[in-house]
Amino acid sequence: MFHKMPFILAAIILFVVLFDGLIPLEVKSSLYALSLTIKSAIIFILPFIIFMLLFKTLSQLASNATKLIFMILAGVCCSNFLSTMISYKIGSAIFQFDLSLALPNEAVGLAPAWNLTLPKLVANDIAMFSGVILGILFSLFNRPVADKISRYFETVVDITLRLVINLIPFFVAGFVIKLIHDKVMQNIIQDYALIFALVAVAQFGYITFIYLVASRFRLSRLSSAVKNMIPAAISGFGSMSSAASMPLTIIGTEKNTNNPNLTRLVIPATVNVHLIGDCFAIPIFAFAVMKNFGVAEPAFMAYLVFALYFVLAKFSVAAVPGGGILVMLPILESHLGFNGEMASLITALYILFDPVITCANVYGNGAFALALSKLQGLLQSDNGTRDVLGAKGEAAG
Repeated sequence: MFHKMPFILAAIILFVVLFDGLIPLEVKSSLYALSLTIKSAIIFILPFIIFMLLFKTLSQLASNATKLIFMILAGVCCSNFLSTMISYKIGSAIFQFDLSLALPNEAVGLAPAWNLTLPKLVANDIAMFSGVILGILFSLFNRPVADKISRYFETVVDITLRLVINLIPFFVAGFVIKLIHDKVMQNIIQDYALIFALVAVAQFGYITFIYLVASRFRLSRLSSAVKNMIPAAISGFGSMSSAASMPLTIIGTEKNTNNPNLTRLVIPATVNVHLIGDCFAIPIFAFAVMKNFGVAEPAFMAYLVFALYFVLAKFSVAAVPGGGILVMLPILESHLGFNGEMASLITALYILFDPVITCANVYGNGAFALALSKLQGLLQSDNGTRDVLGAKGEAAG
């Protein structure tokens, strides 16, 4: 099913684009409601999946867990910061353009036929820290019980992921119908094509370069790695939720890394904090908005301070469509001089472009995990080399 997913999702998108006018409004509304229901169910079970994945992984990697966690945290901060600083150069170039952006016209969007929202019993961050702490403790103090629980969790997670994969076509279809019905795609193409094109090229060009480096500049490996991430990326585009697309992200990344343990640690831990798409989109949009409102281009040092706050704020981003910009508005106001009208415009631009931003976030999470896997392999190889040299030295002595 997974290998056919890109073709299934592409067929769904093409069908909606070609036959949108022939689909009755009631059917559109029902399919959109079904997508929202599936999304609500995924978000509901997500904390439990995160907990089980991290418990299993950390209980198996307890001896190296602390080192891995700090490596992941440092990697997330460095990756987000580097992406944000690259955006400064692109934003500075955009600042030279003659821009005149207006607020998008608000229209009545497609309403769901029903609303079924499941309560969120446990926050993702609580599930994440609980899985990490309990996985380590159980492994250190009662390894047999930890192994038994881990095997049970692995079975539950595998069954859940297979179920989610079968629901993905229905999940994506409703969101694509809404995007077409609300003319979001048309607005993106007609009114903001230049800025959006530059952001998209920057996002996907940079992330693809990470895949290329991780693939050791072998095009065949690059092609395979990108292909494995297409279902997750399309799911991110349709649902506008990195968290909801996490099951597909895990499966695609596992195929790329051939390291399920590391993948099931990295992806759940970084799904809402490693956001390369946001790190390109928000600063570049900010430069465009500042130019449009006659605000002076920020100096490098001022932007550097903004970037540091920006990276820290990523750890509090809400896992909902549009959540990436909401927590950034105070930082934009305090460090880049945004006023209320500017905040409204960048929020509208972000929401219009949110499908592509989320697609880039999901695509980038796979790249981050693959790069981290390669880095871990190099470090282990170096340690092994040192051990062998040490052994030889002792023998010689």
